[in-house]
Amino acid sequence: MPDMHLPPTAMDGKNPANLRGDPIDAQRYYEPEFAKAEWDRLWTKIWHVAGRLNELEEPGDFIVHDFLHESVIVVKQDDGSLRGFYNACMHRGIRLVRESSSVPSFSCPYHGWVWNKNGSLDHAPRADNFAAGNPCGKLTLKPVRVAAWGGFVWYTMSESAPELLDYLAPFPALFSGYPMERLVRVYQVKIDIRTNWKFALDNFSESYHVETAHPQVPAFVEQDPATTRIEMYPRGHGRTVQPFRPSLSLPEDGATAYFDALLRQWDIDPDIYPDYRTKVINGWKDLKAAKRRLWRERGYRHYEHMDDEQITDSIHTTLFPNISLTFNADSIFMMRTEPHPADPESCTFDFWAMEFPVEGQTNAKTAMVGDKPLPLAEAPPLRRAFDGGKGVPELAGGVIAQDLSLAEDVQRGMRSRGYAEPYLANSETRVRYFHEVLNDYLAGRR
Repeated sequence: MPDMHLPPTAMDGKNPANLRGDPIDAQRYYEPEFAKAEWDRLWTKIWHVAGRLNELEEPGDFIVHDFLHESVIVVKQDDGSLRGFYNACMHRGIRLVRESSSVPSFSCPYHGWVWNKNGSLDHAPRADNFAAGNPCGKLTLKPVRVAAWGGFVWYTMSESAPELLDYLAPFPALFSGYPMERLVRVYQVKIDIRTNWKFALDNFSESYHVETAHPQVPAFVEQDPATTRIEMYPRGHGRTVQPFRPSLSLPEDGATAYFDALLRQWDIDPDIYPDYRTKVINGWKDLKAAKRRLWRERGYRHYEHMDDEQITDSIHTTLFPNISLTFNADSIFMMRTEPHPADPESCTFDFWAMEFPVEGQTNAKTAMVGDKPLPLAEAPPLRRAFDGGKGVPELAGGVIAQDLSLAEDVQRGMRSRGYAEPYLANSETRVRYFHEVLNDYLAGRR
């Protein structure tokens, strides 16, 4: 029987009957030939996140995004529009800029050619010294397609890729109630780690590992399979929806300190409930009602168009092929892996903690980063080596560090003669679906 809670285009992510059953060979995690195929048939076809829209406030503000051997510039134009270009001078190929900033025009550091924000060539020293004629008026930087959604700036290297909103469907519609352009990125780090990029999407496509790898999570997010909704979508995207409340499978005397504090924050006395199960179920329902009643006077303006599920649940989303967004009522976390240019057994892992501003609050509320409040302000970018977790001490003990601590050992295991093929639970159906969509790209079916 179909799950009646699923949106019309969703497939049940707990039902293996929705799969073809493609094998998931270990070689795809380490073979250079497989990585080369991914570049040719996947990465040059999909949409990438370049950065956040709030990085592009004035004309001349630009974002640089490096990916494998490629680099792209997205720059704000005088009319407020965005344009994207490959970060390569058309004269001799040198990269024009190394990092995001703001300029009136792009000046080549090699021979002094000057490119306008719109990509046209404005000046070339000794322009009369070219047998083919003055390059000004002839050459332009090679463009890439650019679009925006969710406060993110996106680009694609493909002329034939679907429009961004079609590519992301159905999430722009499902998440239209979140005012994502208001988010403040209070922490951002790029972590170098010894694992293939696909580890993260495998990991974030299931929550079966949570009770083992993240024993602290069931105290505030329901992990029971019966109350977890898992969805898969035709373009490879998916999401897991779980109530933001203690798991019903915890002991009756389970720790509810975090949930109790949340109830009190919204004027609900946690002691009014006669037992653990009643507190979890009825307290969660009472929390929805209280937030609906009090959001405006408490300054939670971002709740205005969010539905009841969005203001009280954890919605973990994967955007094919390499982005995960965890939606909570007051924060959104972005996780992204990108492959190493030369080593398929290494990648970078981006983690962005973003929060919705609340009137009267100057500090972020996220519990994901360190033990001290973070300013509710755009944070500078960090670049760290994971180094067994020592490179990111502010993430120690948290979900991200716990996942990354597993990643390198998983990668080592892929090389073992003792491992051949995953033996997947029903709740891991999305893992195989991710690889099936990846296989479709590599076979030219997408």
